[in-house]
Amino acid sequence: MPPVETLAVEDLTDEQRERRRRVIDVAFELGAERGYDAVQMREVAAAANVALATIYRYFSSKDHLLAAAMTEWTGRLQHRVAQSPPRGDTPADQLIDVLRRACRAMERQPKLSAALVRALSSPDQGVRESGAEVQRQIASMGDAILVDLDEQVRADILATLGHVWYSTLVAWGHGRRDFAWVLGELERAVRILVEPHTNAARNGRRRPTQ
Repeated sequence: MPPVETLAVEDLTDEQRERRRRVIDVAFELGAERGYDAVQMREVAAAANVALATIYRYFSSKDHLLAAAMTEWTGRLQHRVAQSPPRGDTPADQLIDVLRRACRAMERQPKLSAALVRALSSPDQGVRESGAEVQRQIASMGDAILVDLDEQVRADILATLGHVWYSTLVAWGHGRRDFAWVLGELERAVRILVEPHTNAARNGRRRPTQ
């Protein structure tokens, strides 16, 4: 049986961090090739050359492992955005550009993306923590774009967009919608949430309340 508590990432040694990264990389590969069901902890352990008991010191379940992979994926997106700033004439356009990049990256690896979305639906505590980290990463990208807005307004907008993104991805993951619909819903949400505030700020008027 896996232990009740897993090791926090900040408490790991360099060697343990490298071992943990190998495990996540293997989960990426298996998920991309064959989807959610292919990510089996014993197979991950063998491919990563890590003992099964050691994996359970880092991840409480397969869903926790996949959710951690999602944080890694979002972190890579965050790095790419930092290297190539979002395009667009307005904050709404720039935020849509970031979300479009994310959707396109997920669309290129549909099996992996579906596995990550499925994992995020788990009630596992480790999944909740990883999901919160994904939200923080997304908020960090949005904060830089919406920097001229009030801090609480920014937080409210980004939290709401996070909910819209998650719900649309769940619909996609269950085969009910395609990525064009996901992106369309995200763009609509951005326009509705962001443009009234940025327009008011640009015109020197009092920003609308949430």
